[in-house]
Amino acid sequence: MSHDHDNTEVEIHATKKGYIIGFILAVLLTLVSFGMVMYKEMFSKGFIFAALFGAAILQMLVHVYYFLHVNGSKAQRWNLVAIVFTGMLLLIFIAGTMWVMYTLNSRMM
Repeated sequence: MSHDHDNTEVEIHATKKGYIIGFILAVLLTLVSFGMVMYKEMFSKGFIFAALFGAAILQMLVHVYYFLHVNGSKAQRWNLVAIVFTGMLLLIFIAGTMWVMYTLNSRMM
């Protein structure tokens, strides 16, 4: 059984314009995050936490799309599945570790 891959479908979206847009978005999101922390007296702690979490998620999406060139196209589908699966595993590991630490702490006190 031969698996011939059709390379004509693969499109590389690595353009100078794409890199510049990605860089500007990454810098803006970083500056927003630093600004929120620097001027923390202007916002509530809950809002800062939510905004930083949102900025971090957006920052990851910008890097994945503009620099790693992973999108929803047919050629990139398995890369996207691998990234989502890795994210799910990380979420399970982190949540499980926090749950174990919490229950151990409550049993020791």
